[in-house]
Amino acid sequence: MKRLLLVVGILIVGPATADDALRQQAAWLFGEVKASAGAVSLQAELGRALFWDAGASADGKTACASCHPARDWGADQRRFSPDARGALTSRHSPTVFNSMTQPALRWLGDRKSGADQAEGSLTGSMGFASKDAGIARLAELDYLPKFRAAFPDDTQPLSPANYGRALASYQATLTTPAAFDRFLAGDERALSDRQKAGLRTFIATGCAGCHNGAHLGGAMLQKFGVTKDYWIETKSEKPDVGRFAVTKNEQDRYVFRVPMLRNVAKTAPYFHDGSVERLDHAVRIMAAVQLGRTLDDSAVAEIVAFLDSLTGEVPSNYAPPGRRPEL
Repeated sequence: MKRLLLVVGILIVGPATADDALRQQAAWLFGEVKASAGAVSLQAELGRALFWDAGASADGKTACASCHPARDWGADQRRFSPDARGALTSRHSPTVFNSMTQPALRWLGDRKSGADQAEGSLTGSMGFASKDAGIARLAELDYLPKFRAAFPDDTQPLSPANYGRALASYQATLTTPAAFDRFLAGDERALSDRQKAGLRTFIATGCAGCHNGAHLGGAMLQKFGVTKDYWIETKSEKPDVGRFAVTKNEQDRYVFRVPMLRNVAKTAPYFHDGSVERLDHAVRIMAAVQLGRTLDDSAVAEIVAFLDSLTGEVPSNYAPPGRRPEL
């Protein structure tokens, strides 16, 4: 009788215990993304207006949102994005969702904050010859009263620095909690059995070595192509020297910021050059060039299933003021 009770106990408690252990391990390696809470600040409201205003660019046709459509979960389904000068970006546009808490931004990690990135876009994607020219355009569009309201203690509220701060404040509201976060919070049914298997495979394969933290990436720089040249697998048209282009340090050759995997199932194409269209192919490539491993079809399918659990909803405020997202 004791043996029977013990077996029954194992059958009843076993799966829950396994899930608890998995959740504890995942919580330690990763962590939750939470919904943006609280009242929206005047700075964030201003940033929202700026983010979607195509008039606030050199050509009057390009907005921040032009490279980050809602239908693409804040990324861009095009390999490269056209800027206000009519030129294409040199690297694929990553998602802006969940991005503001990363220690550095862009593929080379060369922008240290969201405000830094946004301010730099005045003479980048927005196409202005100088930051002052961009601010002059905002003055023409009667943005000064809004800047005064958002930055009441600043003697010069309409400035490049405050432009960057306002945009960063808005983008900080663009968080996308997903099924994975519900699982971490204790919801046993938030992930399917296949997704749980995929989480185990993701960890066991070694993916979490770089894709860790709440965003499953975004927190470190790493060479792309540890065990073999990445372009052999990605079929890239031209190798990109990566961070070496900025630092001229040989150790930074082919080094890129590790991308976040939040919403990765919705943000194809993949890698800095948008060279890979399918997520399962990207998973195989990463295992091969970073870990020197060849994954079978089952392992790839499990990991892809897990990655799908990282897909959250497009934030309701990811649209021009007074409108809803267009998906």
